[in-house]
Amino acid sequence: MVFLLQNTQYRDSEAIQIKLDELIRAIEGAHNALLELEELDQKDLDRIKAEYGRLAEKARKDLKRGKRDTGVPEVKG
Repeated sequence: MVFLLQNTQYRDSEAIQIKLDELIRAIEGAHNALLELEELDQKDLDRIKAEYGRLAEKARKDLKRGKRDTGVPEVKG
């Protein structure tokens, strides 16, 4: 029974990842380098997460100054 539940959860997780990858791929301006992030090692994930943290911090500062926080800034990948 446990095996059946784990297998179902794994399949659901895989399907969600594929759907997310398709959304990234389909959105103009999205970074295709972010596809299949789950395959990267922890060091690379931490580096990318830190970059997004910097982007979020800058966006919050820009919002406080009355600027927009939209656009597609480059992510170093």
